[in-house]
Amino acid sequence: MSTKNEVLRTLMGESAALSGERLARRLGVSRNSVWKAIEQLRQEGYEIEAATNRGYRLVSAPNRISVPEIEQYLTAKTIGARMELHPLLDSSNNRAKALAANGAPHGYLVIAESQSGGKGRMGRSFFSPEHSGVYITYILRPQMLAEKAVMITSMAAVAVARAIEALADVDVKIKWVNDLYINDRKACGILCEASMDFESGGLEYAVLGIGINVTRMEFPPELADIATSIENECGKPVSRSRLIAEISNQLEALYGQLETGAFMAESRARSNVIGRDVTVIRGSERFDAHAVDIDDAGRLVIRTADGVSRVGSGEISLKLK
Repeated sequence: MSTKNEVLRTLMGESAALSGERLARRLGVSRNSVWKAIEQLRQEGYEIEAATNRGYRLVSAPNRISVPEIEQYLTAKTIGARMELHPLLDSSNNRAKALAANGAPHGYLVIAESQSGGKGRMGRSFFSPEHSGVYITYILRPQMLAEKAVMITSMAAVAVARAIEALADVDVKIKWVNDLYINDRKACGILCEASMDFESGGLEYAVLGIGINVTRMEFPPELADIATSIENECGKPVSRSRLIAEISNQLEALYGQLETGAFMAESRARSNVIGRDVTVIRGSERFDAHAVDIDDAGRLVIRTADGVSRVGSGEISLKLK
């Protein structure tokens, strides 16, 4: 870990000031290295008080993502316990897939402060401006058939909804299968991509990408009426580092339910789809239906003129109430 992060972690854990000499001795670096780290942190917006004969004290922190801040709130032992943070990636999913193919462990987390090519479903892009959202991807290695991969997305939607509500006074709904809504506007998208073991029919690995609009944001015209952010809705800032930690904690709490699907009861309770008319989109096929339920396998139960059926892939658009 960098000296900057070690200095930040140490200052976060102390209420009293620490001298440069004590910091250097504790971290096993030079006093000049400590001074350079302090200056780097100040340039990033951290307010660090320097008092003669007393030392350095962290006064306030900006809403920047940092590994020490995530670790301060992290209770998960596996999911998110190992991570890497990048100022810019084309896509956190692309980075995670490359790492997973080279043997990165279950639970490994890739974080981007911004993305130049954020990925949404069906080949769409995901709006990913700097210092505004949470753009993360987990590498997962579940023992399950590839056909049940939709359960990973359903689990993640419940976990992220819980995490947001733990930190903000908002009510989060799930639009089957991968979008989270606050006050009828999209605040989060989830994209799960998987690699299949063709011999066993199971998953070799899955990369679980999560993009959340967090800070107060202005959206481009094409998104202004359909997208929102957590702060836009609750009116108060939410720590992005703490949100990442809470997502990891909630994912680990639910991960053991992948086999039983016990989280599906909460997924149904949070649904903003059940009981509504929708348009189902599968490739070039589009048709109208009524959403009846979501079954225990995470599939959308729909009714059309041809009767009741289940949709396990594709996406839907909601019709106006």
